Amino acid sequence: MSIRQREVAKRVFAKELHNSDLPYKEHEDPYAPQYIITPTGAKCNRVFVVGTLTEKENIGAESEYWRGRVSDPTGVFTIYAGQYQPQAATKLSGIEPPVFVAVVGKLNIYYPPEGDPKVSIRPEAVNVVDSKIRDRWVLETAQKTLDRIEKLTLDSDDLEVKEALDHYNTVKSEYVEMVTQALQSLVTGT
Repeated sequence: MSIRQREVAKRVFAKELHNSDLPYKEHEDPYAPQYIITPTGAKCNRVFVVGTLTEKENIGAESEYWRGRVSDPTGVFTIYAGQYQPQAATKLSGIEPPVFVAVVGKLNIYYPPEGDPKVSIRPEAVNVVDSKIRDRWVLETAQKTLDRIEKLTLDSDDLEVKEALDHYNTVKSEYVEMVTQALQSLVTGT
């Protein structure tokens, strides 16, 4: 009997996730985990994000299906919770924005008939947190992002780095600027 281990939830800023559209599977097994490789080379199946829940709405027709917007210093994450995420949906339904929340969830890419792909989060957990936790998340996510940026070199042996550079042609300075913006928000309180 094999035990499936959960994927580690990666920390990424909203801007980087918004710019992500590279799906990746390690093998063709229909049950193999699906990943999204981000422009800085993070291979994400699950993410851990913290920000301000700015709005929520029940968009379900026949049953509750919640959409929420969670803002970090670089942009906005969209989360969707319904019958397949019952605990997260129940929690989200009881939270009144604006409030800081921590979200752990799986990523989903939607390819609309026209326009760019849209990445959203299907939350497994949503919790109200305080500003100290949000600030710590910004600091730790900034460090992890800078670590990934440092590894973005053409001679890297890292598959995710090669995939990111080939697909996105990542401009490091754009993501260093994103990290700077996030860190400045801690100083200015925005």
